[in-house]
Amino acid sequence: MSFQTRFSGFLGAIAASATLVVASAPDAQAEAFTLTDIAGREVTLPDRPTRIVLGEGRMMYSIAAIEDGNPFENIIGWKDDLILYDPDAFRRFEAAFPEDTDRLINFGNPYSSDFSIEAVLQNEADLVLLDLGGLFNAEETGLIERLDEAGVPVVFIDFRRNATENTVPSLLILGRLLGEEANAAEFIDFYIAEMRRVTNVVDGIPAEERPLVVMENAAGWNPDFCCNTFGSYNYGRFIELAGGVNYGSTLANAYSVEITLEGIIAADPDVMLSTGANWSEARPEVTATLLGYEGSEAVNQERLQALAARPGFETLRAVEEGRMHSIYHQFYNSPFHFVAIQQIAVWLHPDAFPDLDPEETMTRLHYRFLPYGFEGQFWVSLSN
Repeated sequence: MSFQTRFSGFLGAIAASATLVVASAPDAQAEAFTLTDIAGREVTLPDRPTRIVLGEGRMMYSIAAIEDGNPFENIIGWKDDLILYDPDAFRRFEAAFPEDTDRLINFGNPYSSDFSIEAVLQNEADLVLLDLGGLFNAEETGLIERLDEAGVPVVFIDFRRNATENTVPSLLILGRLLGEEANAAEFIDFYIAEMRRVTNVVDGIPAEERPLVVMENAAGWNPDFCCNTFGSYNYGRFIELAGGVNYGSTLANAYSVEITLEGIIAADPDVMLSTGANWSEARPEVTATLLGYEGSEAVNQERLQALAARPGFETLRAVEEGRMHSIYHQFYNSPFHFVAIQQIAVWLHPDAFPDLDPEETMTRLHYRFLPYGFEGQFWVSLSN
């Protein structure tokens, strides 16, 4: 079976899995509905939620892409990860919706002790949106049970752990929750079309022509540590869809895999990749590339050169041949990962994608779906 056939099949399956069942309610003004979330939980809501708590602030990437108008209209608060770890994007939202970003409540991390269910109830929240990656912790801490007892529904979505499988059903769920089904469908069409620009080509690339790739997750986040990578999920899967062999996938069927410099040297990858973002405001000590809406070519080239010059890395064949690149970390937690897949495909197989321009894709994405424009730098290649 070809990759194209398998890709079409899984899209049909996940779309079916996200079917939303509407039930009648005694109150004529309310329309109860039941949905199956990404964790496979059947959740019934008495009406469309209007006071939503986000378990992660970076869920705003997805909400903004399908919301017709103000994406904060139905959001009362969040965890402040968007402010801390992608301040460039937060400032774009802040400039577009200053009053709304000012009123948002920081409810803290839903999987730690600083998350207050009392604050959720006091602020009359009618839905808590959580990430699938936090399902185990939410169950272990009793968070789901306690919110359920308090009458606050919990719905899981996923744009990170198994992003390429769960993005479409997660968008369908968000569309139903926000009353934006038509806009969600429009973005899904865009998403599938942009994914196919890569997968339809990669399907014809023989296995022996697919380069070995090591992806360093958040290179420079901890300047003294090497290294974390991705298994067959998230950026690991992005590499595979872009026509590469992901080194982490050869080690473990896991989301995150710890690797050593010695292991990287022994593997002798054809291509070295890393992720970076503007973490310097939250962690001044980082040596990562500062990719994002305020990214600078000069700054990021200097930082990538420094990462390449770390002891041991400078001897890698990929570094010597100039096949070391860094890409925006936050693609890993948004429905915009098709841009990352496009850029990785261009790096891995430039001759196979002579007309693919990920920067042009970003421009169209922002123009059609986002409340702010495209600027900055979202990837950088080592310049020898």
